[in-house]
Amino acid sequence: MSDSIPVRPFSTFSLPSKRYLYDSLKFSVLQWIGKIPLQLLRHFLYTKLYHLTIGEGTVIYNSCHLRAPEKTTIGDHTSIGDQCVLDGRGGLTIGNSVNLSTAAWIWTAQHDLNDSGFAGVSAPVTIEDYAWISSRATILPGVTIGRGAVVAAGAVVTKSVAPYEIVGGVPAKKIGERSQNLDYKLTSCIAFW
Repeated sequence: MSDSIPVRPFSTFSLPSKRYLYDSLKFSVLQWIGKIPLQLLRHFLYTKLYHLTIGEGTVIYNSCHLRAPEKTTIGDHTSIGDQCVLDGRGGLTIGNSVNLSTAAWIWTAQHDLNDSGFAGVSAPVTIEDYAWISSRATILPGVTIGRGAVVAAGAVVTKSVAPYEIVGGVPAKKIGERSQNLDYKLTSCIAFW
């Protein structure tokens, strides 16, 4: 009988790759930029470091989460509310005078729930001019929100929305029509938010 304690073989520990570390740092800095309390500085860093295309007079409020900003284009005089998620991984185009209210989420990538390996899939999203995506609405991959369309608060949009249509619910369904006489520029901006 032995009094010794069995020794387990030393398991190998591998360090993350340089690419993984770089991508993690880049993502962390991107999230930090979103919390800077100054519009001009955020816009400068988004465009210069991350190649986000932002139109004239466009506002991106505090705590917006961006994914793949280099694949995202935002038009002129658009307002992106605080705590929004803009996922550009599959390609995201947001038009002119679009209003995304607080905590609106736009996703261009997701998992294929029927794939045995839970593979990722993506499809572009387009939000056309004068559209309004209200608070806590969610837009899923492959959707186009037509010109002047309105997505009601809390709606989940799984299919494209026709121009000037108003949709709401889960999943979103048509609940009305909006006036087609739209000609405005969103101009409000709180400089330090």
